Amino acid sequence: MSGDIVGAWDVPLSDGVYRIEFEHGTTTGKRVIYINGKEVLRRDWMFKLVGNVQETFPVGSTDTKATISIEVITGFSYEYTLDINGKSLQTFLDNRSKLAKTWVLKLGGADYRVVLEKDTMDVWCNGQKIETMGEFTENGSETHFAVENHECCIKATSSGRKRNGIVHSLLVDGIRIEEAIE
Repeated sequence: MSGDIVGAWDVPLSDGVYRIEFEHGTTTGKRVIYINGKEVLRRDWMFKLVGNVQETFPVGSTDTKATISIEVITGFSYEYTLDINGKSLQTFLDNRSKLAKTWVLKLGGADYRVVLEKDTMDVWCNGQKIETMGEFTENGSETHFAVENHECCIKATSSGRKRNGIVHSLLVDGIRIEEAIE
């Protein structure tokens, strides 16, 4: 990577957090996109920059659609924005916080990131979708799975308040883990 990085964004998806960096050589016309430090798209000598220009590329194992927009402000002044699945990054993050729950924990010296997709009830651990077993209980539901040799359970219970809806809690070996803020 060179010193022409003009935009950097962190995008949390179910299979991991991706660092997207955009390099734009305004004098050479070069455009390069990096994901987690790896070059995924390069365009050299791109001088046709009239109006908005967009670069679209896939992110993550589910090929989530990402688009970087380049808007000319004045002369050689540009504004760069990132859209994910057709939404601004902020709107995507706001929606994601409603559709997914994330927990970060350390087990046996290793770091783990567990994500629950509330719409599908899929569970991901460190970028891999894992096998689960669900069951209904008198208080809601439980989704059971294992991380290494540790018993894990995501409990879904009513908050008792219509506005708050369902509360999801992760227990590892019976100990409640605090939700991560992404």
